[in-house]
Amino acid sequence: MQASLLVVEDDETIRETLREALELEGFAVTACGNGRDALHHLQRAPDGEGFALMVLDLMLPGLGGLDVCRQLRASRDQTPILVVSARDSETDRVLGLEVGADDYLVKPFGMRELVARCRALLRRSSNQAIQAKVLEHANLKLYQEECRVTRDGLPVNLSPKEYRLLELFMQHPRRVWSRDQLIEQVWGVDYFGDSKTVDVHIRWLREKLEDEPSTPVHLITVRGFGYRFG
Repeated sequence: MQASLLVVEDDETIRETLREALELEGFAVTACGNGRDALHHLQRAPDGEGFALMVLDLMLPGLGGLDVCRQLRASRDQTPILVVSARDSETDRVLGLEVGADDYLVKPFGMRELVARCRALLRRSSNQAIQAKVLEHANLKLYQEECRVTRDGLPVNLSPKEYRLLELFMQHPRRVWSRDQLIEQVWGVDYFGDSKTVDVHIRWLREKLEDEPSTPVHLITVRGFGYRFG
């Protein structure tokens, strides 16, 4: 599968040169010329289908590259960022990294080095995702290796069935599950009890995860169909 890259560069000639070079290397490239368009592209990407990497110039009209980095990291967006900039002082490089960039490449640069840096960042990001195995949504985190859940950073005590239900929901955000599908996935095909046990466990989960269990924002009832997460 092609890695999807977002290139943010205000100089049209450089932008198109970067696009062509990266597409020749097998990347799927979206390009734009300012910071606000960059944030728009990142925010409207469907869950699980966002950009694998952003190549970001610092000198942009309006919203600058450093501000783009700050806003992304403040919103907990962890898209890897490779800054490309003509600013070559140590102070500039340190500032770029401190506000959230993952790497810093000084212009002018060779395309082979750009591609190598992109691939290195993608490998690092992939390895970190494998190691972390953490599912995250809003104020909830589920640590799969440790079988534990936190809400606002505080531990949530879940039964094994509650944990498995939540893990399934968080692995498939926005998917609607019927009671029978949830029974099959969590309780197993050999379960012969009442399917209303799903409703009971959903209620228990809401009491532990929702600020207002009667008006849930995480575990949503889809009338006539079942439940979805998010």
